[in-house]
Amino acid sequence: MPNSMNPLQIVADRWQPSARFVRRAAFACVVMAVVIVVTGGAVRLTQSGLGCPTWPTCTDDSLTPTPEMGINGVIEFTNRMLTYVLCAVVGVAIVAARARAPRRRSLTRLGWTQFWLVASNGIIGGITVLTGLNPYIVGSHFLAATALLTVAVVMWRRACEGDEEPRDLVARPVRQLGWVLVLSTALLIVVGTVVTGSGRHAGDAKKDVHRIPLDVREITQLHVDLVCVVLGLTVALWFVLRAVQAPAGPARRVVEMLAVLLLQGLIGFVQYFNDSPELLVGAHMLGSCLVWIAVLRVFLSLRDRGELAALPSPAGEAEALRPAAQAASSR
Repeated sequence: MPNSMNPLQIVADRWQPSARFVRRAAFACVVMAVVIVVTGGAVRLTQSGLGCPTWPTCTDDSLTPTPEMGINGVIEFTNRMLTYVLCAVVGVAIVAARARAPRRRSLTRLGWTQFWLVASNGIIGGITVLTGLNPYIVGSHFLAATALLTVAVVMWRRACEGDEEPRDLVARPVRQLGWVLVLSTALLIVVGTVVTGSGRHAGDAKKDVHRIPLDVREITQLHVDLVCVVLGLTVALWFVLRAVQAPAGPARRVVEMLAVLLLQGLIGFVQYFNDSPELLVGAHMLGSCLVWIAVLRVFLSLRDRGELAALPSPAGEAEALRPAAQAASSR
């Protein structure tokens, strides 16, 4: 498609978003990625997983829930509709990143990656319904949402920094320790997903939903062991950063992660010893997102790509927009 016919180029010719707007749009993607995880958890915890028994319509004869389906149909359908809100937010981020001058292709690519992840996870969600809440598909649905959150956090970080070649702020062994922390946290989240798949919250009370055939106590113990590993690695990284006199930013991010991790552990223990009440399980899912955001922020803080170019003055913005205005008037 010629540039003159590209809708994104047409927008870029007429609108120059500020760097602040691009950052806020990227952050909105992070927020919506968390919201979609929490609301998806609410669907399961309210036994609304099959509130709409088919997909992509709610019933064979209706796109929306019928009165006979009750509150469960409304909850499940609302979660489906939130996917369109998420698409809209990601769309704004893509358009803003594309229209911003100078053009930063890395931001645009990260935005499109989010769009395709949303689309693919929507299909996985449909398969989840069509397979009667198969726990393996449900788990993959959550992990795909975590992948979306990962890309959203990276885009948010890239929107806040420059485009210089990455420069390590710490020695290579310290960055390797950061990698180990990220991988251990990822494994912790995966095992937590298995705990959910073998636990009592199947997602629908009216149907005998298949569960992962594992002893929930044993898999929970493995999850607890991994919590201890991640906690130990977080403390170790903090001491290492202090020992090598690293910049204040990475150490501050590690402290933030430690605080989130301790709060998440507390919620998990209270949840386990109280037979997993729905409200605490939902809080634990939110905590899972916050832990993952925190560990990504730790890892991304260990390198630097320079400062983002300063926001242009109003006069500078007018000067930047003048060629686009002239081009538009000559058409």
